[in-house]
Amino acid sequence: MKKIFFALIALAATVATAQEISGEATYLSKTKMDTSWMDENRNLTPEQRKRIEQNMKKMSEKTFTLTFNRNESMYKEEKELQTPGRGGRGWGNWMGTSMSGDKYKNLEEKVWLEERDMFGKQFLVTDSLHTIEWEITGEQRQIGQYPAIKAIGTKKNNSLDWSSFRRRQPRNAEEKKKDSIAMKEGRFEDVYEQADEIKVVAWFTPAIPVQHGPAEYGGLPGLILELNAGETTLLCSKVVMNPAEPEEIKKPKKGEVINEEDYNELFTKKMQEMRQRFRGRGRRG
Repeated sequence: MKKIFFALIALAATVATAQEISGEATYLSKTKMDTSWMDENRNLTPEQRKRIEQNMKKMSEKTFTLTFNRNESMYKEEKELQTPGRGGRGWGNWMGTSMSGDKYKNLEEKVWLEERDMFGKQFLVTDSLHTIEWEITGEQRQIGQYPAIKAIGTKKNNSLDWSSFRRRQPRNAEEKKKDSIAMKEGRFEDVYEQADEIKVVAWFTPAIPVQHGPAEYGGLPGLILELNAGETTLLCSKVVMNPAEPEEIKKPKKGEVINEEDYNELFTKKMQEMRQRFRGRGRRG
């Protein structure tokens, strides 16, 4: 059975080089959120907790569109129309910064670009494509109308993805007490830790022979239809292949050019400064 699958992959790769391909895939994203900190905050009223849970649910469930051809792709979040005068913005926008923007990838140049806003300043984050050493298992299943093959790998965690943070497990009663106090005081950095690597499980289809996928993922001999990374699941709900008028994929150009590592360091520094300012106001109050 595995020989059949790998023969299919080889055939798909041959077809891909012989013709132009374009398309659009829609992905539903869902991230499991940690709500344990609310259980330890006795100051929250039931109404406040309900409102927070609703906002967290909204942040954790999003829809994205991947527009692609054989060499390029653009990954965009579908924004909901907001009622004038009401909130509904993500926590990143509430703080004056967007955690992520439209992500452009170029397989030939092996680069990705993304426009981001940090406290009113525009940046153009650019870096080499993230590489994952995929292991194609040969395990198969049907996703919609497409046959899909399972691949697994690990990704180096070099991003500001808040979904990759985990609450550390206290080793004894004393650590548990310290963590509880830190949570009540809002010192989340003393309680949560970020994993160095994230396990990734992808299901790709050789029937669409492009090396693209949602977010920063790709590099498989077929479009990724489903992906699980840490606490986040991305599922393709719709694919439109070779539309009569394919959308033009434009490379982002706005903002100060910066690589991912320097952007993350700058963002972390700004957040630390903001936290110190708020703590200072609290002490004065």
